[in-house]
Amino acid sequence: MNTTHYDVIVIGGGPSGATAAQELASAGWRVLLLDRQGRTKPCGGAIPPRLIQDYFIPDELIVAKIKCARMVAPSNRQVDIPIDNGYVGMVDRDVFDEWLRNRAAQHGAVRERGRFERLEADPAGGQWVHYEQRDNHGHTTPARAHARLVIGADGARSEVARQAIPDADKTKLVFAYHEILEAPHGQNGYDPERCDVWYQGHLSPDFYGWVFPHGKTLSVGTGSADKGFSLRTGVARLREATGLTQAATLRREGAPIPLKPLPRWDNGRDVILTGDAAGVVAPSSGEGIYYAMACGSRVAQAVHACLHANDPSLLRMARKKFLKEHGKVFWVLGLMQYFWYQNDRRRERFVAMCDDRDVQQLTFDAYMNKRLVRRKPMAHVKIFFKDLAHLFGLARV
Repeated sequence: MNTTHYDVIVIGGGPSGATAAQELASAGWRVLLLDRQGRTKPCGGAIPPRLIQDYFIPDELIVAKIKCARMVAPSNRQVDIPIDNGYVGMVDRDVFDEWLRNRAAQHGAVRERGRFERLEADPAGGQWVHYEQRDNHGHTTPARAHARLVIGADGARSEVARQAIPDADKTKLVFAYHEILEAPHGQNGYDPERCDVWYQGHLSPDFYGWVFPHGKTLSVGTGSADKGFSLRTGVARLREATGLTQAATLRREGAPIPLKPLPRWDNGRDVILTGDAAGVVAPSSGEGIYYAMACGSRVAQAVHACLHANDPSLLRMARKKFLKEHGKVFWVLGLMQYFWYQNDRRRERFVAMCDDRDVQQLTFDAYMNKRLVRRKPMAHVKIFFKDLAHLFGLARV
């Protein structure tokens, strides 16, 4: 059995794990990035300008530039929201994630392909990580590596979290499913620069359906926390509604997605979570890539401080700082999902409310820049009263 010693082992090479590995390796720590690879997470693939700027994402990774979002109500009413003076980038997760892992390696992280099995606490300090190492020919070998600290970046239903973090299995999940299709360029109604979001109960009883362009392909998907709802049926209905039934299906993917940060990210000693494992996917929108990478940065900073000071209590900094930056946005989005996604009557009013220019401007300012915008206090007041009017059925639809 091969054994190696590191300062940090990152288990999971998605955007959050790869970001944490890159930043820690850049700081001079010995980092192992362990990822099983070969699996693409179902994801719309949207990245806002803030992410592109903060993480220096090259233009060649962006397969589509979205200039408009279309919201579709239960009545089929359509509200188009233009993205003024900018765009939302779309990436293919298989290419994007691999690029992030390669960048981590270029900064000094050691990459290993393998499947995590278990943690074993070392009485002398740190953790032994046991995993099944896989070579390029598919052959597997038992392996283990030692680390002073372990970062669990292995997604929702994290095995690292299950083994090391109390009550990590109590998070609320939405199950997402999408199909990657050949883009129907030239088809009537299809716009390669527009994302369509469908708020209709027969497509999802508590979330939404989507059609997101990706250049040569597109993602058609839906999500729900209702285990009795068939996601495949929802996607089939959405494909029929959008004239995509005959489009060639390239692959199908599904996975659980958390919609609430875990109350605790670390074990107080030598294990900490990041990304989906920590529950940092935005409620209401389901947006995850930006928050995963921002979380990876905060976790890397906390781990760096912990290793320097040999003080495990500093691991708590990651969750505290992340929620200080994004907790209010998560709270607002959580309220939105609770109020507006309950039934088609409320979904209809939600889409109608989004036809308001004040709502559109503040929503996209918050999305593009990842903060609640305070520079227009009267607009916030107007939106508050409009929101109440729609909620209590006092506004016209």
